[in-house]
Amino acid sequence: MEKLKYERPSIKQLNAGLMNKFGLKTEYNPVTHIDGAPVKQIIADYGSPVFVMSERQIRKNYQNALRAFKTRYPKVQFAWSYKTNYLSAVCNVFHQEGSWAEVVSGFEYNKALNNGVPGNKIIFNGPDKREEDIRLAIENDSLIHIDHFDELYFLIEICEKLDRKPRVAIRVNMDTGIYPMWDRFGFNYESGQAWNAINKIMSTDRLELVGLHSHIGTFMLSTSAYAVAAAKLCDLAYHFKLKYNQNIQYLDLGGGFPSTNTLKGSFLPGADTVPSIDEFAEAITTTILNYGFRQDELPLLMLETGRAMVDDAGYLLGTVLATKRLSDGRRATIMDFGVNLMFTSFWYDHKISPAQEFSHHTEDMVVYGPLCMNIDVVRESVSLPLLQRGDNVVVHKVGAYNMTQWMQFISMRPNVVMVDMNDKVHLIRRAEKLEDLQMMEVMPEYLEKHEL
Repeated sequence: MEKLKYERPSIKQLNAGLMNKFGLKTEYNPVTHIDGAPVKQIIADYGSPVFVMSERQIRKNYQNALRAFKTRYPKVQFAWSYKTNYLSAVCNVFHQEGSWAEVVSGFEYNKALNNGVPGNKIIFNGPDKREEDIRLAIENDSLIHIDHFDELYFLIEICEKLDRKPRVAIRVNMDTGIYPMWDRFGFNYESGQAWNAINKIMSTDRLELVGLHSHIGTFMLSTSAYAVAAAKLCDLAYHFKLKYNQNIQYLDLGGGFPSTNTLKGSFLPGADTVPSIDEFAEAITTTILNYGFRQDELPLLMLETGRAMVDDAGYLLGTVLATKRLSDGRRATIMDFGVNLMFTSFWYDHKISPAQEFSHHTEDMVVYGPLCMNIDVVRESVSLPLLQRGDNVVVHKVGAYNMTQWMQFISMRPNVVMVDMNDKVHLIRRAEKLEDLQMMEVMPEYLEKHEL
């Protein structure tokens, strides 16, 4: 029998608390400050609800991820995923740290340019690139990641008109053992579609193939799936070199790394179930290094990590509007924020902390938002202290996707602030006003007047 490979034992902190016959013990601590800034003062100055971003946590997350990959692989470049949080102040923290921009629409592309990102450091992904977007990307020497054959042919037509040869990559989807498989985007590896795309690109003199890209899913809990993806991209790059005597300059493993949020239905909190960034780095870099590339031919490793970088840097501060008993006897607490601001409530059990001292009495309760919709549920069941009208709460880990997927519905979107490295609070997006919404409306002349 083959001797098993030795694996060094490791110790991981358990965050779920001590267990007893009733389950996991839950302990509460009031959250009165965020990075030294008083929660109550933020609410007094900027209203309730209000989003708070921690610059310190963003930089810490980025630096930790960069360390995890750069200590294992010599050539690494991160690109900030704009769709995760495209508030310019947030984006520029990442750009100050050295991150490029990764965008999936003309809107995001122009936002990156407006944020001062050089065109040659913007990665343009996504299946919906309009002609004006592609022309702009070509003129700025951006990396264009081709998603489907129709886009490939359209890109060649545009290049013939412009007489330009842009740098391109193809997005590759593949079976990594995770189901359902993300095969909606890109060219399939197993069917040979990816090779077909490569050959079509190489048969024209209008495009320069420089990279291979994959994005295998979102909130991925399997590090081995990334090892499979890296191996299949390496296989394409290796055989590309054999056939065309050219090197693929970079492999882009996309994003999808999870944050430590707790998915609905999970018994343990996310902090106890989510692999660390080091574990993902180990799986990806080991696969590429061991594949067989010569040291001087190692491709640049690109990563488009979003959620894992910013989720725990975001907080939502809010206020209790009312408490009541439902017909089945359950306690209900109604907050001044709902799924219009916290879209991720549909798949996360967000941690909610009181922002002031409280009694030791706790109770299982439903936490609702203020919207006139029955689906406006922030937490379906959570054990919390007995909150009263006017009490404040802090919702944790809301930095990813909530400020890009939020809705202007029934109530307008609130202020967003950032606490800087010196614990000073800055407004980074002002709350909406009625005139902001009405400025885009056009009233036909015949509807301007009415009598009631």
